[in-house]
Amino acid sequence: MTHTDILIAGGGFAGLACAKALAEAGVGVTLLERKKAPGVGMHTTGIIVKECAEEFAIPPALTRKVTDVRLYAPSLRFADLKSPDYFFLTTDTPGLMRHLSEEATRSGAYIIYDTAYEHGREEGKCISINNGAFSCRFLIGADGPRSKVADDFALGQNRQFLLGAEAEYEGLQLIDNHKFYCFLDQTLAYGYLGWVIPGVGVTQIGLAQRMPKKPDIDAFVRRMSGIFDFSQAKVAARRGGLIPVGGLVRPFARDNVILLGDSAGIVSPLTAGGIHTALHYGKILGDTLARHIKDGAEHPASLLERIYPRFYAKQALRKSYETLAPNWLLDAVVTNPLFTTLASAVFFRKKRLK
Repeated sequence: MTHTDILIAGGGFAGLACAKALAEAGVGVTLLERKKAPGVGMHTTGIIVKECAEEFAIPPALTRKVTDVRLYAPSLRFADLKSPDYFFLTTDTPGLMRHLSEEATRSGAYIIYDTAYEHGREEGKCISINNGAFSCRFLIGADGPRSKVADDFALGQNRQFLLGAEAEYEGLQLIDNHKFYCFLDQTLAYGYLGWVIPGVGVTQIGLAQRMPKKPDIDAFVRRMSGIFDFSQAKVAARRGGLIPVGGLVRPFARDNVILLGDSAGIVSPLTAGGIHTALHYGKILGDTLARHIKDGAEHPASLLERIYPRFYAKQALRKSYETLAPNWLLDAVVTNPLFTTLASAVFFRKKRLK
């Protein structure tokens, strides 16, 4: 049996940020990740908002800046949205995950790839993991939207999801390589949108639908062929996955088990953005847990209860969009000044983590 102060289930953005913070504070931390190596089999689009880029140092070689938005209605009428000081970063996401993994390892975290969290149970003051292969004082569940940690310890579960699909294309010529092209269409992307965005060495094309509907990326690409030139384009990679949009799960912690990232539901129900919250609260949890273990400071669950985002307003806006925005209405309003003002606020206003 390998004993550690903290065991983290899941090596995504949240788990790696938490592991790095704990290791930097001198706390023993082991992270289990089922994938064979960092960056393998990614599900996220890897799009990072300005606030995240300013909070965390991301190597410039792994990013590409996108500054403007072109928003299309189902009829393909469009409005161009601009902001003088806002931007998004697309990323070489596998490369970014390798970078974050290396940073955590250099800080002293012990990361074990090709080893999944399978089961955990309390044994006295410790938690036994994977039938006694590991034990720990605290278990952090950062194991994705359908968390096994949450299931094992009777914690809250995500119930509402988008299902996303994305393809990376090489050789696709865009109209403007600084634009984020977004497509509103409740038939192809019910409850969310489709996107075309210049990535790092590729172009990312994807869409998401509110489950139980499933995205048809091939149908979306056929629709895009009337706007973009696919004659020299070829698919370099595909990915897809669940995006929780139901807000914070309850309960997200008990005793010495805490959920983090997608497992905790801290993903914006409106924009489906979860990278910034994963990194931000991953670091906070790591710092707070280290102080609790070393100095007897407050239990990190108490702090997270105060600061974890609830997303009440964003959940209301999501429900309004799903139920009150049919395609005919989107076609009618996409170029309306009031609508473009609201859309600009969604895309460009400073992203709050609540």
